Amino acid sequence: MYKILRKGLLAATGVAGLGLILAGSTASAETLDEVLARRGLSQQDLLAAAKTYTPTGKRDEFIVFSSGGQSGQVIVYGVPSMRILKYIAVFTPEPWQGYGYDEESKKVLAQGKIDGRDVPWGDTHHPAITETNGDQDGQYLFINDKSAPRIAVISLHDFETQQIVVNPIMQSEHGGAFVTPNSEYVIEAAQYPGVLGRGFAPLSEFNEKFRGAVTYWKFNREKGRIEPENSFSVELPPYTQDLSDAGKLVSDGWSFTNSFCSERYVGGIERGRPPFEAGCSQNDTDYLHIINWKKAEELYKAGKFSKINDHAVISMQTLIDEGVLALVAEPKSPHGVDVSPDGKYIVVGGKLDTQASVYSFEKIKAAIDAKKFAGKDAYGVPIIALEDALHKQVPLGLGPLHSQYDSKPCVVYTSLYVDSQVAKWDYCEGKVLDKISVHYNIGHLVAMEGETVHPAGKYLIALNKLAIDRFNPVGPLHPQNHQLIDISGEKMELLYDMPLPLGEPHYATAIAADKLKPLVRYKYGTDSRTGEKHPDAVRPGSEKVERNGNKVKVYMTAIRSHFTPEIVEVEEGDEVEFVITNSERAQDETHGFAISTYGVNLSLEPGKTATAKIKADKPGVFSYYCTEFCSALHLEMTGFLVVKPKGFVEQASTGAEGQAYTQADYDKQFKTNTDTQAVIDSVVTYITSMNFKDFPDAVALVEDATDQLKFAGEAKAKAEDFAKKQDWQNATLWAGQWWQYQVKAADIGLRVKTYLEQNGAKKVQ
Repeated sequence: MYKILRKGLLAATGVAGLGLILAGSTASAETLDEVLARRGLSQQDLLAAAKTYTPTGKRDEFIVFSSGGQSGQVIVYGVPSMRILKYIAVFTPEPWQGYGYDEESKKVLAQGKIDGRDVPWGDTHHPAITETNGDQDGQYLFINDKSAPRIAVISLHDFETQQIVVNPIMQSEHGGAFVTPNSEYVIEAAQYPGVLGRGFAPLSEFNEKFRGAVTYWKFNREKGRIEPENSFSVELPPYTQDLSDAGKLVSDGWSFTNSFCSERYVGGIERGRPPFEAGCSQNDTDYLHIINWKKAEELYKAGKFSKINDHAVISMQTLIDEGVLALVAEPKSPHGVDVSPDGKYIVVGGKLDTQASVYSFEKIKAAIDAKKFAGKDAYGVPIIALEDALHKQVPLGLGPLHSQYDSKPCVVYTSLYVDSQVAKWDYCEGKVLDKISVHYNIGHLVAMEGETVHPAGKYLIALNKLAIDRFNPVGPLHPQNHQLIDISGEKMELLYDMPLPLGEPHYATAIAADKLKPLVRYKYGTDSRTGEKHPDAVRPGSEKVERNGNKVKVYMTAIRSHFTPEIVEVEEGDEVEFVITNSERAQDETHGFAISTYGVNLSLEPGKTATAKIKADKPGVFSYYCTEFCSALHLEMTGFLVVKPKGFVEQASTGAEGQAYTQADYDKQFKTNTDTQAVIDSVVTYITSMNFKDFPDAVALVEDATDQLKFAGEAKAKAEDFAKKQDWQNATLWAGQWWQYQVKAADIGLRVKTYLEQNGAKKVQ
């Protein structure tokens, strides 16, 4: 091992790498032109590749948070590389991250029960990042669940789900999550009408008893939590509400929610009636709901609401009487509703139309202020005439759906589902600027920060429903295709196809990477689901096992490469709780914890504390181990859960345990340790000669290495103490542990040395 360490040290100083460099210069004989010819690539292919290629060690400019569809998760990837970085577990258990397997995350999932039922999956659709003054700030992410009316809160400090709230009045939703410009509220719109509160009424009473709704969830930024007790909903007609958007700048304080099936058709194909698709597409237009949420908030605070399932609901009649709600016609079967960066315009596309409609907020507000209405709907909601609200209608193509804005003034991009195209157009002048084909049947699209007051431009991603011939066949179920498009020039340019094989990714949001400030490590003993210190976290040296009747609590630590304690003895029938703290400080030194056959798996990032509970219902000796490959001796990071049969009394044993060691073994190990320390000392000399304190990441690693050397010193003292007693068995084993700590310290030291060299560290004068 000494030779390996010394080789690593030489490599770090550049000596051993010289031969590799020389060898590499002659190994690659193929020219760039030859590679292009061999692979059948064009110069345009090469240019597209250069625009997306992110060299090793470099990072992406933007981060995308995509819904994970039926996986119930969120997918995180970089732009322009399109490299997937993470899956965030939200509504569905995910074992690698321990989500749904530790007691802390089980509590989060339990928040998502619907009417007392566990719903162990989700259909995530629309992610939204918290905003400050209309710009994304990278603090929290919200995502909805279409399969059940739920909204989740994800902390972007650690990319973990913190909270799930269940809508108490909706039976389904699709129009979430959308945030107001300062994230005062998270907007969630119902989808299919229902009896508010998930009650019963016969379909024959659909017009009278069924309703839609929009909920405004109050978000407490300081706590990072939605506050159901300070949230409210507005009652709407039983149209099928769909997507929403919040006003910006001049339209701040308003929100817009479109709808379809204003026919209020209830289907009945089994009774010989036409299906929903016929009955819900008879009218030439549907309705855009215009809601003054600031005024609705005033009504809520004034107590002008009723309670349904202990949730405040402002009645439709109150909204009408107070001038909070109005309607305007929009193209048949609309889908997206997107407010322009300056808040002056609202763009709506109709799935069964060929044009996009651009509404003027100024005209809408003028009509409302003057009470200039063309009439009322069946429920008495005032309707603004289309000509009194419209700025432009622009023919784009077949099936316009969703829109995203460019950094260039008046430029917007709209997906064309039927045409499988993206249209670039000017919504101020009402003219098409460019089109590009995508593969195939595009739904949503996302521009970089394209829903904010200051879009970043540069890239657009088409979220296509079908891939068909794009990728290698993997069976009847194909991946979906996220296509990266360069929008920096006058013409759009397709750069990259990325298969997404998780769920049906529906919508995505993108943020500049430098706005995200995630943690490198937790404060020691943090419960990651609350952000607070875990009450049962212990530091190394304070581990213990406590029994209270048949309940056993194990206070454990994990550090490369062992758990403490390593042997836990319980009795058949005991309820056992493991509370484990990762004692590491080094970045990404994650440990796992699994117990054979017990269905336990924890993910323990540096500083994190998590809990696993089991019922020891079967006698046996069960191994537990670290599930994350954390060090060279990862496989040795193990232990035993000994479950004794009831009434078992252990007899004295004369059998030997393991290998016997002699003084010669101890002397050999002692010399290895001395040689290893010389390598460590040389690395320490280099680090301390540099300005390492100017690099926080290097400082954290040095602190970790210092801890390892402290543990090494403690093990060394024990080894020498046993050697004095000529207990060569324990002396040799403790010398071996001393060396293990040295190896970890040396590994960390070499990482620091490499880091300093790569980041331009300078010698201390």
